[in-house]
Amino acid sequence: MAHPFAHPERADDYGLLAVGGDLKPETLLAAYRHGVFPWYDEGDPILWWSPDPRAIFELDGLHISRRLRRTLRSGRFKVTFDRDFGSVIRGCAEGREEGTWITPDMMDAYETLHRLGHAHSVEAWRDEKLAGGIYGVAVGGLFAGESMFTRVRDASKVALVYLVERLRDRGFQLFDIQFLTDHTKSLGAFEIPRIEYLRRLRQALKAPATFA
Repeated sequence: MAHPFAHPERADDYGLLAVGGDLKPETLLAAYRHGVFPWYDEGDPILWWSPDPRAIFELDGLHISRRLRRTLRSGRFKVTFDRDFGSVIRGCAEGREEGTWITPDMMDAYETLHRLGHAHSVEAWRDEKLAGGIYGVAVGGLFAGESMFTRVRDASKVALVYLVERLRDRGFQLFDIQFLTDHTKSLGAFEIPRIEYLRRLRQALKAPATFA
């Protein structure tokens, strides 16, 4: 299927590439393959982005502090994959002072992607309760991390460590996180130019990786 997007290099200075469209699975998957993702507030039209620079994690570059290593060794959290995608995406939407871009339509769209085998979650459990997690989209050897949340200290970091290990073990080549934050920077994320991201994306899409 031909993608419906202009070339990412045509995005404006803020990274905005297109307005409108839909969140059907085929549209979302075409977007990720093209280096584009949706991000918008409830009540706004769908906005499609391809920022420059782009934030990523190198799969061998995650920074794990000594305290986090102790937490991992303690077995304090139980980690699962794709056990409760719906609760993870809702956890990512809750309690954000700045509001959330994870609108009901976005939840529905990504839960559909999950049922089709393209969106995945990592859950960190403490005493059988969901303590934190991450969700994202897998296409070829690309994993596009969408959001993470924590209810118990270090829960999302533990989930991230397990996610990176899984991506590395399953043949993924590119872990995209879209925008850099102070939190992800402290964990080893960094920015690369969009042109470099698109080059790496093309290579990653050829990889025979599988999340399941």
